[in-house]
Amino acid sequence: MFTQVSLVLSLALLSAASPLAPRKGPKTVPLARKLNIAAGTKIADVDQARAKALSKAGADGPKAEDGVSPVSVTNTVVIYTAEVLVGSPPQTFNLIVDTGSSNTWVGANTANPYVPTSTSVNTTNIIVCSSAFFFTRHYGLEYNDTVALGELSIPQQTIGAAQFALGGFSGTDGTTASGNPILTVTDNAWEQGLLSQYEIGISFQPPTNSSDANGQLTFGGVDESKFDGPITYTPLTTTAPASGYVGINQTVTYGSQQVPILTNAAGILDTGTTLVPIASDAFAVYQNLTGAVLDTTTGLLKITGEQYDSLESLFFEIGGRTFELTKNAQIWPRTLNTNIGGDADGIYLVVSNLGAPSGHGMDFVDGYGFLERFYAVYDTGSSRVGLATTPFTNATTN
Repeated sequence: MFTQVSLVLSLALLSAASPLAPRKGPKTVPLARKLNIAAGTKIADVDQARAKALSKAGADGPKAEDGVSPVSVTNTVVIYTAEVLVGSPPQTFNLIVDTGSSNTWVGANTANPYVPTSTSVNTTNIIVCSSAFFFTRHYGLEYNDTVALGELSIPQQTIGAAQFALGGFSGTDGTTASGNPILTVTDNAWEQGLLSQYEIGISFQPPTNSSDANGQLTFGGVDESKFDGPITYTPLTTTAPASGYVGINQTVTYGSQQVPILTNAAGILDTGTTLVPIASDAFAVYQNLTGAVLDTTTGLLKITGEQYDSLESLFFEIGGRTFELTKNAQIWPRTLNTNIGGDADGIYLVVSNLGAPSGHGMDFVDGYGFLERFYAVYDTGSSRVGLATTPFTNATTN
C-alpha cells in the first residue's frame, strides 16, 4: 500500500470511552483526485486483487468503524489524497484516503522522508505492515507525533515512519486509513475531545479530468452543503469478512423490472476501490442484462451507443431506502477513456467482476463509482453508515 507513498492516514474508528475534554465542532479537509495508472494496468484487475486481499485480511479481524472532520481528497484513479502536516515545524505529506486500512504511514517516498522534530517521540517499536491498497509491505519505526489535517490538529498520533517499502503508487506520500481497529486519526481525535461527533462525512463527485480537487472529509460531523436529501442510516454488517471494514448489507436490482443482482448481501464501502466490483455470479447476470462484452484492453465491460440508450438504472436498497445508480453513473468518465487505454469514443461500465461468487461475506465493494454519487457518513459512535443523495447523484457528466 505504500511503495512511493510516504504516509497512510488512518480513518478507522473504534468504540472508545468519552473523553472529559470539551468537544469541538466539525473540521473539514479538502481532497484531491489524480489519475495515476501505469501503461497496461487494468483497473478491474487492481480492484479485484485489492478485494481479495481485504477479504483474506478481514476474515479473522474485528469490525472497523470511522470518525468525522472535513478534509480535501485527491483521487489517483484508485485513490483520493489529502494534504497532511506532521511534526513541528510541520512536514507536508499527501495521504491516500483509505477505508480499508488502519495505519498512518509516513516516509515511504524516498524523495520526502519523515524527519523527526521537536514533537516526535520514538516508541522504539518496529512495525511491519502489508497493505491491500498498493499491494506493498512496509517496514518502519513507530512514532507519536502531531498530525494536522485541514482545521484538525491531533497531538500524539501514532504513525509509522517507513524505512523500507515494496510496491505501490508514485506521486503520493501515503494513505489515510479507515478500516481496522487501531488508534486511528479519528479515534485519537475523538478521545482527545477534538470532535463533537464520533463520525466522518465523506464527499466526492464525478471527475471531469484526470486531476480534480473535488472531494472533502468532515471530521466530527457532516457538511450539509454537500448533500440534498435526508441521510439514511444502516447498521454495520456483522458478516465477516465485510465486518472487518466499513461493511453493510445491501440488495441490488436492475431496471424497471427489478431483476435481482444481489439480495441482502454483505460487502463494503471502500475509498481504495475505483470501480463497483460485484460477486462473479451477480456480475454475469449484470453483463447478460446489459449485453456488454468484456474489453480485453481495459478489462472493463463495453457497450455500444445503442446499448447505452437502453441501459437501465441499478437500484441499491440500503437501510430501507433505495439509492439509484443511473445509467450515466454506471459508465467510466468518457473524458478519461484514453487514460485507461480505451477508445476515446468508447462506453465502458464501472461495474466489474469481484472474482469470487456470492455468499462468502464480501459480495460487493461500493467504490468510487458509487461513492462519487452519494454522500457517506461513517458514524463510529453508533456503529452505522449513512448515505444521502447529492447534486451529483443524477449528473450526466460521464
